[in-house]
Amino acid sequence: MHIVIMGCGRVGATLAQALEGRGHSVAVIDQDPAAFRRLGAGFGGLRVTGLGFDRDTLTEAGLSEAGAFAAVSSGDNSNIIAARVAREVFGVANVTARIYDPRRAEVYERFGIPTVATVRWTADQMLRRLLPAGAEPLWRDPSGGVQLSEVPVSRAWVGHRVSHFQERTGVRVAFLTRLGEAMLPTTGTVLQEGDLVHVMMYTDQLPEVEAACLLGPGAEEGP
Repeated sequence: MHIVIMGCGRVGATLAQALEGRGHSVAVIDQDPAAFRRLGAGFGGLRVTGLGFDRDTLTEAGLSEAGAFAAVSSGDNSNIIAARVAREVFGVANVTARIYDPRRAEVYERFGIPTVATVRWTADQMLRRLLPAGAEPLWRDPSGGVQLSEVPVSRAWVGHRVSHFQERTGVRVAFLTRLGEAMLPTTGTVLQEGDLVHVMMYTDQLPEVEAACLLGPGAEEGP
Protein backbone atom coordinates (compact mmCIF):
# COMPACT_ATOMS: atom_id res chain seq x y z
CA MET A 1 0.00 0.00 0.00
CA HIS A 2 1.15 3.54 -0.74
CA ILE A 3 1.01 5.94 2.24
CA VAL A 4 1.56 9.70 2.25
CA ILE A 5 2.84 11.53 5.33
CA MET A 6 2.73 15.30 5.76
CA GLY A 7 5.49 16.52 8.06
CA CYS A 8 9.04 15.27 8.41
CA GLY A 9 9.72 16.09 12.03
CA ARG A 10 10.61 13.42 14.55
CA VAL A 11 7.12 11.94 14.38
CA GLY A 12 6.86 11.92 10.59
CA ALA A 13 10.33 10.50 10.05
CA THR A 14 9.81 7.73 12.61
CA LEU A 15 6.46 6.85 11.09
CA ALA A 16 7.85 6.83 7.53
CA GLN A 17 10.69 4.51 8.49
CA ALA A 18 8.34 2.17 10.36
CA LEU A 19 5.90 1.96 7.45
CA GLU A 20 8.65 1.38 4.90
CA GLY A 21 10.03 -1.32 7.17
CA ARG A 22 6.64 -3.06 6.95
CA GLY A 23 6.90 -3.16 3.17
CA HIS A 24 4.74 -0.15 2.23
CA SER A 25 5.70 2.54 -0.27
CA VAL A 26 5.89 5.93 1.45
CA ALA A 27 5.97 9.57 0.37
CA VAL A 28 6.88 12.31 2.85
CA ILE A 29 5.94 15.96 2.36
CA ASP A 30 7.64 18.90 4.10
CA GLN A 31 8.15 22.59 3.33
CA ASP A 32 11.78 22.43 4.46
CA PRO A 33 14.05 20.25 2.29
CA ALA A 34 16.53 20.00 5.16
CA ALA A 35 13.92 18.13 7.22
CA PHE A 36 14.32 15.06 5.00
CA ARG A 37 17.71 14.41 6.59
CA ARG A 38 15.80 12.85 9.49
CA LEU A 39 14.78 10.01 7.18
CA GLY A 40 18.33 8.75 6.83
CA ALA A 41 20.21 7.61 3.76
CA GLY A 42 18.48 4.25 3.70
CA PHE A 43 14.98 5.62 3.18
CA GLY A 44 13.76 4.63 -0.28
CA GLY A 45 10.48 6.54 -0.45
CA LEU A 46 9.56 9.85 -2.06
CA ARG A 47 10.65 13.18 -0.58
CA VAL A 48 8.32 15.96 -1.75
CA THR A 49 9.00 19.60 -0.91
CA GLY A 50 5.87 21.74 -0.57
CA LEU A 51 2.74 22.47 1.42
CA GLY A 52 0.95 19.37 2.61
CA PHE A 53 -2.50 20.75 1.77
CA ASP A 54 -1.59 21.93 -1.74
CA ARG A 55 -3.26 19.75 -4.36
CA ASP A 56 -0.29 19.77 -6.73
CA THR A 57 2.04 18.74 -3.91
CA LEU A 58 -0.29 15.96 -2.83
CA THR A 59 -0.60 14.76 -6.42
CA GLU A 60 3.19 14.69 -6.75
CA ALA A 61 3.32 12.58 -3.58
CA GLY A 62 0.98 10.05 -5.18
CA LEU A 63 -2.03 10.67 -2.97
CA SER A 64 -4.42 9.70 -5.76
CA GLU A 65 -3.12 6.13 -5.46
CA ALA A 66 -2.64 6.14 -1.69
CA GLY A 67 -4.46 3.91 0.76
CA ALA A 68 -3.74 6.13 3.77
CA PHE A 69 -2.68 9.67 4.70
CA ALA A 70 -1.19 11.00 7.94
CA ALA A 71 -0.91 14.71 8.77
CA VAL A 72 1.77 15.04 11.44
CA SER A 73 3.22 18.52 10.91
CA SER A 74 3.75 20.98 13.79
CA GLY A 75 0.55 22.92 13.08
CA ASP A 76 -2.96 21.82 14.08
CA ASN A 77 -4.67 23.91 11.41
CA SER A 78 -2.36 22.68 8.66
CA ASN A 79 -2.93 19.09 9.74
CA ILE A 80 -6.70 19.26 9.70
CA ILE A 81 -6.82 21.17 6.40
CA ALA A 82 -4.51 18.63 4.78
CA ALA A 83 -6.50 15.73 6.23
CA ARG A 84 -9.77 17.16 4.90
CA VAL A 85 -8.26 17.69 1.43
CA ALA A 86 -7.01 14.09 1.44
CA ARG A 87 -10.44 12.79 2.48
CA GLU A 88 -12.77 15.10 0.53
CA VAL A 89 -10.79 15.92 -2.62
CA PHE A 90 -8.67 12.80 -3.15
CA GLY A 91 -11.10 10.33 -1.59
CA VAL A 92 -8.59 8.66 0.73
CA ALA A 93 -10.64 6.61 3.19
CA ASN A 94 -7.98 6.12 5.87
CA VAL A 95 -6.89 9.56 7.07
CA THR A 96 -5.56 10.61 10.47
CA ALA A 97 -4.25 13.86 11.95
CA ARG A 98 -1.94 14.68 14.82
CA ILE A 99 -3.05 17.53 17.09
CA TYR A 100 -1.35 19.59 19.78
CA ASP A 101 -4.53 20.94 21.38
CA PRO A 102 -6.63 18.00 22.67
CA ARG A 103 -9.61 20.37 23.07
CA ARG A 104 -9.89 20.46 19.30
CA ALA A 105 -10.15 16.68 18.96
CA GLU A 106 -13.95 16.65 19.16
CA VAL A 107 -14.25 19.28 16.43
CA TYR A 108 -11.85 17.44 14.13
CA GLU A 109 -13.39 14.03 14.67
CA ARG A 110 -16.80 15.41 13.73
CA PHE A 111 -15.30 15.65 10.24
CA GLY A 112 -14.79 11.89 10.44
CA ILE A 113 -11.02 12.21 10.80
CA PRO A 114 -9.46 10.29 13.72
CA THR A 115 -6.90 12.31 15.67
CA VAL A 116 -3.97 11.44 17.91
CA ALA A 117 -3.15 14.01 20.58
CA THR A 118 0.54 14.80 20.96
CA VAL A 119 0.47 14.35 24.72
CA ARG A 120 -0.55 10.72 24.23
CA TRP A 121 1.26 10.08 20.96
CA THR A 122 3.29 6.97 20.34
CA ALA A 123 4.42 5.54 17.01
CA ASP A 124 2.23 2.53 17.68
CA GLN A 125 -0.90 4.66 18.13
CA MET A 126 -0.40 6.36 14.78
CA LEU A 127 0.34 3.03 13.09
CA ARG A 128 -2.92 1.67 14.49
CA ARG A 129 -4.80 4.53 12.85
CA LEU A 130 -3.10 4.01 9.47
CA LEU A 131 -2.89 0.21 9.50
CA PRO A 132 -5.51 -1.06 11.96
CA ALA A 133 -5.70 -4.44 10.26
CA GLY A 134 -1.95 -4.98 10.39
CA ALA A 135 -1.17 -3.54 13.81
CA GLU A 136 -0.11 -5.61 16.77
CA PRO A 137 -2.97 -6.45 19.17
CA LEU A 138 -3.50 -4.13 22.12
CA TRP A 139 -3.43 -7.18 24.42
CA ARG A 140 -3.01 -10.93 24.05
CA ASP A 141 -3.45 -13.61 26.70
CA PRO A 142 -0.39 -15.72 27.61
CA SER A 143 -1.59 -18.64 25.49
CA GLY A 144 -1.96 -16.39 22.44
CA GLY A 145 -5.48 -17.66 21.82
CA VAL A 146 -7.44 -14.50 22.73
CA GLN A 147 -6.62 -10.92 21.85
CA LEU A 148 -7.88 -7.33 22.13
CA SER A 149 -7.57 -5.43 18.86
CA GLU A 150 -8.80 -2.30 17.16
CA VAL A 151 -10.52 -3.39 13.95
CA PRO A 152 -11.24 -1.37 10.79
CA VAL A 153 -15.02 -0.98 10.46
CA SER A 154 -17.03 -0.11 7.35
CA ARG A 155 -19.06 3.10 7.45
CA ALA A 156 -22.02 0.89 6.63
CA TRP A 157 -22.13 0.00 10.34
CA VAL A 158 -22.90 3.60 11.34
CA GLY A 159 -26.39 3.71 12.85
CA HIS A 160 -26.39 0.04 13.85
CA ARG A 161 -26.45 -1.23 17.43
CA VAL A 162 -23.41 -2.78 19.05
CA SER A 163 -25.47 -5.92 19.70
CA HIS A 164 -26.10 -6.28 15.95
CA PHE A 165 -22.42 -5.69 15.20
CA GLN A 166 -21.40 -8.40 17.69
CA GLU A 167 -23.92 -10.87 16.34
CA ARG A 168 -22.83 -10.42 12.73
CA THR A 169 -19.06 -10.36 13.32
CA GLY A 170 -18.74 -12.91 16.13
CA VAL A 171 -16.72 -10.62 18.42
CA ARG A 172 -17.31 -8.90 21.73
CA VAL A 173 -16.90 -5.11 21.72
CA ALA A 174 -14.67 -4.25 24.68
CA PHE A 175 -14.83 -0.46 24.28
CA LEU A 176 -15.23 2.34 21.75
CA THR A 177 -13.17 5.47 21.30
CA ARG A 178 -15.60 8.28 20.44
CA LEU A 179 -14.51 11.88 19.92
CA GLY A 180 -11.18 11.07 21.51
CA GLU A 181 -12.65 9.52 24.68
CA ALA A 182 -12.97 5.83 25.59
CA MET A 183 -16.45 4.56 26.44
CA LEU A 184 -17.93 1.23 27.49
CA PRO A 185 -20.88 0.49 25.22
CA THR A 186 -24.09 -1.31 26.12
CA THR A 187 -25.79 -3.65 23.69
CA GLY A 188 -28.09 -0.75 22.79
CA THR A 189 -25.25 1.65 21.96
CA VAL A 190 -25.43 2.78 18.33
CA LEU A 191 -22.22 3.06 16.31
CA GLN A 192 -21.46 6.60 15.13
CA GLU A 193 -19.29 8.11 12.42
CA GLY A 194 -15.67 8.21 13.57
CA ASP A 195 -15.99 5.53 16.28
CA LEU A 196 -12.89 3.40 16.81
CA VAL A 197 -13.98 -0.13 17.69
CA HIS A 198 -11.89 -2.30 20.02
CA VAL A 199 -12.92 -5.95 20.21
CA MET A 200 -12.08 -9.15 22.05
CA MET A 201 -11.80 -12.22 19.85
CA TYR A 202 -10.04 -15.51 19.32
CA THR A 203 -6.76 -14.88 17.53
CA ASP A 204 -7.54 -17.38 14.78
CA GLN A 205 -10.76 -15.45 14.02
CA LEU A 206 -8.88 -12.37 12.83
CA PRO A 207 -9.21 -12.82 9.03
CA GLU A 208 -12.95 -13.58 9.19
CA VAL A 209 -13.58 -10.78 11.71
CA GLU A 210 -11.79 -8.17 9.61
CA ALA A 211 -13.72 -9.27 6.52
CA ALA A 212 -17.07 -9.08 8.36
CA CYS A 213 -16.27 -5.65 9.83
CA LEU A 214 -15.36 -4.23 6.42
CA LEU A 215 -18.30 -5.88 4.64
CA GLY A 216 -20.94 -4.17 6.75
CA PRO A 217 -24.31 -5.44 7.93
CA GLY A 218 -25.79 -5.92 4.45
CA ALA A 219 -27.98 -3.52 2.54
CA GLU A 220 -31.07 -5.61 3.13
CA GLU A 221 -30.90 -5.37 6.91
CA GLY A 222 -31.88 -2.53 9.19
CA PRO A 223 -30.48 -1.53 12.59
